[in-house]
Amino acid sequence: MSSEPGTPTLDQLRVLVTVVEVGSFAGAARKLNRATSVISYTIANLEAQLGVRLFDRESTRKPQLTDAGRMVLGEARLVASGIDTLRAKTKGLLQGLESELHVVLDTFLPKDRVVDALTGFFAAFPTVSLHLSVETLGAVTQLILNRRATIGVSGPLDTMDGIERISIGGVRMIPVAATTHPLAMAGRNAPGAGREHIQLILTDRSPLTEGRTFGVMSSRMWKLADVSSKHMLLNAGIGWGYMPEPMVREDVATGRLVVLDMPDAASGDYSLHAIHRSDTLPGPAASWLIERLRNQI
Repeated sequence: MSSEPGTPTLDQLRVLVTVVEVGSFAGAARKLNRATSVISYTIANLEAQLGVRLFDRESTRKPQLTDAGRMVLGEARLVASGIDTLRAKTKGLLQGLESELHVVLDTFLPKDRVVDALTGFFAAFPTVSLHLSVETLGAVTQLILNRRATIGVSGPLDTMDGIERISIGGVRMIPVAATTHPLAMAGRNAPGAGREHIQLILTDRSPLTEGRTFGVMSSRMWKLADVSSKHMLLNAGIGWGYMPEPMVREDVATGRLVVLDMPDAASGDYSLHAIHRSDTLPGPAASWLIERLRNQI
């Protein structure tokens, strides 16, 4: 074989990626609306072009990548992703102002930041219709992935393919309980004290975070779907839990809630990111809103 590989086409690379993603030549043919023979011919030409064997066709009926195939696949994905990004950015340059914008915000984004951003947005883009949703945990990212929202503000989920994340600061999370709660009345608590009391935690039904819990110290949990219910129960003296500091600042100042002194349940920062799909560059109005959120830091 030649030591100088040829130059593959973008179509050949996309066919390779599709075969691996769906697990068969026939599946790739169905997805790409081509004959299976065309898929086989394209892969054979790619192998001839590069001078390496990409699939092991002898030891298994399903296409299995060779070591060379795995290397080429990684590079093929980078090339395809780069082309998608280029097309998305070019589309953004060509498109005009959005007629409407679907935005989803994490429930922990402080109220004053929301009001500031949306007040400025209304002044800058009075003709753009805004559709606003407020969600918890993975539900924010799920709406972006499903294209039901264009941009969002998400908490600290794991980085995932297909999502661009822009840091916009964060919010301080503090453990609180009502003044009458045993953990509040105790003053300084011993390590593990929180495990003996009901902890109020937020959860959501999105598949990205379904069944997962965050910041849980107690085996006795009440799972709530919205932060307003959590706030209400905390003020009623039912359980303890973490809350965004701006949301309970007045409660703490007036003595309705107490910041708990627990050595194993310290305060911490909840990072926030503006997010959008990697293959959909935000338009002028969406880009303005993301920049406004960044400038609030």
